[in-house]
Amino acid sequence: MAMTTTNSIVRPIVKPLPRAMLIDMDDTILSAYGRPEIAWNTIAEEFAEELAPLPPAQVATAVLAYARNFWANAEAAWRMKLGEARRLTVRGGFAALAAQGHRALPDDLADRLADRFTRYREEAIFVFPGAHDAIDAFKAHGVKLALVTNGAADMQRAKVERFELTHRFDHIQIEGEHGFGKPEERAYLHAMEALGVTAAETWMIGDNLEWEVVTPQRLGIYAIWLDAHGEGLPEGSTVKPDRIIRSLTELVPG
Repeated sequence: MAMTTTNSIVRPIVKPLPRAMLIDMDDTILSAYGRPEIAWNTIAEEFAEELAPLPPAQVATAVLAYARNFWANAEAAWRMKLGEARRLTVRGGFAALAAQGHRALPDDLADRLADRFTRYREEAIFVFPGAHDAIDAFKAHGVKLALVTNGAADMQRAKVERFELTHRFDHIQIEGEHGFGKPEERAYLHAMEALGVTAAETWMIGDNLEWEVVTPQRLGIYAIWLDAHGEGLPEGSTVKPDRIIRSLTELVPG
C-alpha cells in the first residue's frame, strides 16, 4: 500500500485516481530549477579567475540571497523575462558584495555569469525517472490530464516539445500563451473547464506550495505537493498539502 510522510506522521493512501489531474511541469515532471545553490556555485567556479580575489562560493551565496529575495517579491511579469531577471539578480548580488567593502565587480561580468547560468540550467534539465511512464499510466486509467505551467511561451513550449509531453496531455496551458498563470484562480478554473471536470473531481500536483497547494485547496481541489528531494515542508510552514510525494510514480495504482 502506498504511504505518505508529513514530518513524523505516516499514513496510508487509499484514495482512488480522480477524473482529472492538473500537473505542473518544472521540478514536477522535469528536474529543472530545483537546488539553485548547486547551479550558482558551479557557475561561479567557472568564473573564479574573473571573480578573484573573491571566493566563488561567496559570490554564489550573495547572488543566491539576492535572487531569493527578488523572486519572493517579484511581479508575475518577470516570469516572462527570466534571462533579464537573472542578469538583474546577479548585478544585485555584486552590488551587495561591493556594499560590504569587497571589490566592485563589473556589470559585464554579471551579465555573462547570468547568461551562462541560464544556458547551464536549460542544458541540465531532464525528465524525472518514471515520470513519462506515470503520466502514460494515468492516461491509460482514463484520467483526463492538463499540463499547467508558468513561464514564457517560447521557453516553456520548447520544453514541452523537447521532452515529448504534447501527446501525453489533453490540455496544455502555458502562462505566456494564455496570459494568466498560477496562482491566479482562473488558471485552475480554465484548465478544469478545458477538461470538463469540477474541482471535486480534480487533483493538482506540483512542487510549489503556493501554486499547487494553497490556491487549489481554496478552490476545493485535492492538492498534492511533490517534494522531489525529500526535504520536507519548510520550517514554520502553515501549508498542509493533502498528500506529499517524491515522485509521480507514487500515484500510479498498484
